[in-house]
Amino acid sequence: MDQQQQQVTLNESVATTDLATLRQWLLDLLCQLAYKEGDFVLSSGQQSSYYINCKQVTLHPQGAVAIGRLLLAMLPEDTQAVAGLTLGADPIVSAVSVVSAYENQPVFALIIRKEAKGHGTQAYIEGPTLPPGTPVVVLEDVVTTGQSAMKAVKRLQDAGYAVNHIIALVDRQQGGGELYAAEGLEFHRLFTIDDLKAHNAINNEAKI
Repeated sequence: MDQQQQQVTLNESVATTDLATLRQWLLDLLCQLAYKEGDFVLSSGQQSSYYINCKQVTLHPQGAVAIGRLLLAMLPEDTQAVAGLTLGADPIVSAVSVVSAYENQPVFALIIRKEAKGHGTQAYIEGPTLPPGTPVVVLEDVVTTGQSAMKAVKRLQDAGYAVNHIIALVDRQQGGGELYAAEGLEFHRLFTIDDLKAHNAINNEAKI
């Protein structure tokens, strides 16, 4: 099935299909559009034989809806807001918040700047101002060492929010989970790198 055919099929079902089917479809989309093999240097400076550019999926119209539905279902019941470090988390946070309104369980969206705004309020956090102690879940596209999400956690905690959970689209399984555990944070991921590699291998075999 090519991308155009896949989009037509999903237009009819992305908002209503069951989550198990939706998860499998999203895995396929990630392998088709986001997962690449080759020689890459990651933002952490590490060398890698593969790269995952989740923006190819988080900024995809049906991909965003799928992500919003799947991650919303993973949030703890008391979650009142989701947040993430710009830029990778921006479309994910927005997708979850928008989908939450349609699901009649509204969740606010917060964006964490890497540097404080240089004018106006000079804020690190963009979005509605919520009461101290508000439960916020940090979202991430790809977790490697875990440092990006931890920056968001620290900024949110400094602002008085209660942050105990991190959820990622993809876990590269290179230390991020261990870092979060050491910080006393619950970590969940929609997929691991092993999920993507295994699914990609199946797709490649099917093309032979």
